[in-house]
Amino acid sequence: MTPPGGLTPGPPAIARLSFNQITAERASLAEAVDACARHGVPYIAVWRNKLAETGLDRAVRLVRDAGLRVSSVCRGGMFPAASPAEREARIEDNRRAVDEAAALGAEVLVLVCGAAPDRDIAAARRMVADGIAQLAPYAAERRVRLGIEPMHPAFAAERSCITTLAEGRCLAQRFDPATVGVVADVYHIWWDPDLYEELARAAGRLIGFHVSDWLVPAQEVLMNRGMMGDGVIELRRIRGAIERAGYVGPIEVEIFNEVVWNTPLDTLMPRVKERYLSCV
Repeated sequence: MTPPGGLTPGPPAIARLSFNQITAERASLAEAVDACARHGVPYIAVWRNKLAETGLDRAVRLVRDAGLRVSSVCRGGMFPAASPAEREARIEDNRRAVDEAAALGAEVLVLVCGAAPDRDIAAARRMVADGIAQLAPYAAERRVRLGIEPMHPAFAAERSCITTLAEGRCLAQRFDPATVGVVADVYHIWWDPDLYEELARAAGRLIGFHVSDWLVPAQEVLMNRGMMGDGVIELRRIRGAIERAGYVGPIEVEIFNEVVWNTPLDTLMPRVKERYLSCV
C-alpha cells in the first residue's frame, strides 16, 4: 500500500543504482569503471566524450571485465541545424551513437534534442521530430531505445527545445514505444505543476530516471546540481510516481557540480550510495 503523499515504502535497492559518468567528470572511463566495481555499484552510464578518449573496443572490455552493465549512453540528439547538410551530419553522428550504445549493451541512448539555430524554436521542434523519425528505424534494428530527455526551460536556447514532460511524451507517442521513450531527470522536471499527472500519462514510455538535487540559492544553472538530499527536490515522491507509471529500471545519479567533480572517487562513491539509499 502506498503511504499518503505518494511515497513508496523504503529506498530502492542498490541493484538499480547507476553511476552516471558525468558525476566524476575529472576521471577517465577506466577510473570510473574501476571505482564502480570496487564499491559495488552495478551500472554505469557512459558519456561519448569519455568513450572517444578510451576507444570503443577497450571500453567494451573494461565494462565487461568489471562485471558492470551500461544503463545508457549520453548523448545523442542535437538535431536542429542551420543547413540540410549539417542536419544530415548530425543524423550520421546519432547513428554512430546508436552503434556505440549497442556495442556497450546499453538499452538507451539519451537524446539531448538541441536548440534553435536561428531563434525559430517551432522550426527547431520540427527538426527534432524529423531527426528522431530518421533515426528510429536504425535504432530499432540495433535494439537501442531512444530516450527523449526534456530539459529545464533555462536550457531552451542552448541545449534543448523540448522543455516539459508533456512535450517529451507527446513527441515520443509518435513512435513505437519499443524504440522511443522519455527520460525523466528530476533536475529538469521537479518544478512542473503538472509533474505527477504527466508521469502517470507517460506510463509505458518512461525508459530512464536520473537523480540529483536542486540547490538553493541557485548559482549558474548547469552546475547547480547537488548531491541528493542537499536541495529542494521531493526525490522519493517522484520515484514513487515513476514506479507507479511502470519504470523499475536503473536509477542514474547524474551531478554537474565542481565540488562533486573535485571529490576523490573513493570518497565520492560511498557518499553517492549513502545518499541514494537515504534520499531516493
